[in-house]
Amino acid sequence: MPAQVIDGAALSTALRSDVSKRVKELGDKGRAVQLTAILVGSTPAGELYAQRQREACHAVGISYELRTLPAGTEAKTLINTIHSLNRDPAVTGIMLHLPLPKHLDATEMQYEIDPMKDVEGVNPANIGYVVYGHTLIAPCTALAVIELIKSTGVPLRGAEAVVVGASEIAGKPIALLLAEQMATVTLCHIATKDLTSHTRRADILVVAVGRPSLIKGEDIRQEAVVIDVGINRVTLPDGTKKTVGDVDFETASPRAGWITPVPGGVGPMTVAMLLKNTLRSADLAFAEKRDL
Repeated sequence: MPAQVIDGAALSTALRSDVSKRVKELGDKGRAVQLTAILVGSTPAGELYAQRQREACHAVGISYELRTLPAGTEAKTLINTIHSLNRDPAVTGIMLHLPLPKHLDATEMQYEIDPMKDVEGVNPANIGYVVYGHTLIAPCTALAVIELIKSTGVPLRGAEAVVVGASEIAGKPIALLLAEQMATVTLCHIATKDLTSHTRRADILVVAVGRPSLIKGEDIRQEAVVIDVGINRVTLPDGTKKTVGDVDFETASPRAGWITPVPGGVGPMTVAMLLKNTLRSADLAFAEKRDL
């Protein structure tokens, strides 16, 4: 029997509805939620992504501002911009568009964002909170993966979970959140020997590498939950382009119990989690004001 497809678009719609209601409740109390994004160097792709963010925010009642800086902006200027947003009480959330120009260190710049306003959960302090089991704001993709798994009803506690890919914004945080849910986690990476021996024993398999169709059906345990984080543009033999994941859906679907499609799986849920994190940042800011 083919795997049940996990509909990330439908789940994200429900989550956005919840965010919208909560944003309205805050607005009725005079507490506006505002996300300010910083884009260093204007490119068509960057502008398009920012426009989609703006539309997603406005759809749930979140105010959105884009600060565009020249590509040659020096680190000190960018840091000063971030610090000014940290101090601005009207700004409840901040995000920094990546990639940055080569002369700027992304990790260094992300470290400058106030952890409570870090809607992407990428400040090293926020990653540290995840490590110690006191999550403040976690990376959006990692949160999306956990929600998609939970939607299947498959218990995480005690499950054998294998994460393929060890990036700082996806694989590692995903592994940490799975461990926080009491799964037994194996994190695989470029130096892993005999990858298939790990993936075949996974009750829950998460793949976040960025290599088209890396995982085939024979690499998957029967009835496993398969979460495909990869988004890859490939050229087909007829010259047309197609978006595919890191998992070969056609061969994986007959073996898996649950599987996310690409597109339509992790992608829309990651956007929804950005909105939820933006709301979380606002709640933290307003709670801090009440405590003053």
